[in-house]
Amino acid sequence: MGASMLIARGEREHRLQPKMLNRHGLITGATGTGKTVTLRVIAEQLSELGVPVFMADIKGDLSGISKPGTANERLAARAQELGTELRHEKFPAVYWDLYGKQGHPIRATVSDLGPLLLSRLLSLNDTQEGVLNLIFKIADDHSMLLLDLKDLRAMAQHVGDNAAAFRTQYGNVSAASIGAIQRNLLTLETQGADQFFGEPMLNLDDLIQTDERGRGVINILAADQLINAPKVYAKFLLWLMAELFENLPEVGDLEKPKLVFFFDEAHLLFTDAPPALVQKVEQLVRLIRSKGVGVYFVTQNPLDIPVSVLAQLGNRVQHALRAFTPLDQKAVRSAAQTFRQNPKLDIEKAITELKVGEALVSFLDANGAPEVVDRALIYPPQSQLPPITPGERQQFIAQSPVAGVYDKTVDRESAYEMLKARAAQAPQPAAPTRPPARTPPSTTEVLVKSFGQSAARAMGSQVGRSIMRGLFGSLLGSSGRRRR
Repeated sequence: MGASMLIARGEREHRLQPKMLNRHGLITGATGTGKTVTLRVIAEQLSELGVPVFMADIKGDLSGISKPGTANERLAARAQELGTELRHEKFPAVYWDLYGKQGHPIRATVSDLGPLLLSRLLSLNDTQEGVLNLIFKIADDHSMLLLDLKDLRAMAQHVGDNAAAFRTQYGNVSAASIGAIQRNLLTLETQGADQFFGEPMLNLDDLIQTDERGRGVINILAADQLINAPKVYAKFLLWLMAELFENLPEVGDLEKPKLVFFFDEAHLLFTDAPPALVQKVEQLVRLIRSKGVGVYFVTQNPLDIPVSVLAQLGNRVQHALRAFTPLDQKAVRSAAQTFRQNPKLDIEKAITELKVGEALVSFLDANGAPEVVDRALIYPPQSQLPPITPGERQQFIAQSPVAGVYDKTVDRESAYEMLKARAAQAPQPAAPTRPPARTPPSTTEVLVKSFGQSAARAMGSQVGRSIMRGLFGSLLGSSGRRRR
């Protein structure tokens, strides 16, 4: 077994055991209590152990991990309290960004995301989700690739326009559901999610790399802007976990994991999630350990995580919680009850008294049993706490091992191009025949026509506007009736 990872010290040292890292974990605590620093310390230790890491940078303050730390009075005081020397070290990092601005783009195809996650991303109801499943099925049966959002829009329109032809084989296609899907796709695009869909698609091997010294590469996803679209953020990370599960081979319990995945702001994954999705997440967390992947949820409140998922998180770090409201007090009691009790420690009281950088810690020991909980101080990180500058970030991006691989979008022939070509080849309506030449009108006919046009203009100013309101009302004003 590899060397254990020293993370904290209270009455005793607290070390993460490499063989138990894929038993997953939980880091919780109120804002400003030290969760991000704890995440950073664990990531640094994993890198030194040779384990790659993937984590989202919600606040933009993790990017400094690629540069060595500098003198810091607060961290120096913590090191002195722990009786250790403050080390300064940089770690190998690769920067990613769904929008392609602060890192290499990460893309997935619409087909790869699938109708289940896409339905949640589009906030579809059961009927609309059923129609989306039909769209995917029809695309598959007709060998039409769904790579990006324009493919899905074109396919949805095609299915809607030809609903009668598809009804016998696939079932009823609701025009209202097609409309709802199209509208929600437009909403998704306004959030910038269209940049996530397409090719080249992420190669998972690029997340599982080590540097020339054998240290695990720390993959950092820029999420300070992405978090403004919380559904996109949560479903992207869930998709990424599912991809790791589906594509990595079974390896059982390794001496150390192949990758450790940190899910920051984890409550977003479960907010308004239907039971079927929670069940899928529970199953994914339970099974992904056999692929050599550890998953660590980071959130403010342990109640954010469903009990069925919480039960699978063996390594726990609990920073301070506030107990101002009855709900806060319930969270404190719930957090206290999840630990292996320590007769020397009033856990509920300690949770509300912890200072910044302090935590209640309970890791799995070498035999897989949870340690007795202890009040401990987290060791200081070795890398730079402030974020790197935009110029430094661009230098790291240009020098990264995946530089140039994902930077340019590839738009090969798919559903949109195929349907466009089909429409171009469709028979065109015959040109109208030219009417026979007419003799010039008489003076009487000109006077009658002039009078008629004046009357028409008088009527048209009112009737014309009513016709236009009716037309736009059918497109825009009836969205509430058309949505199911």
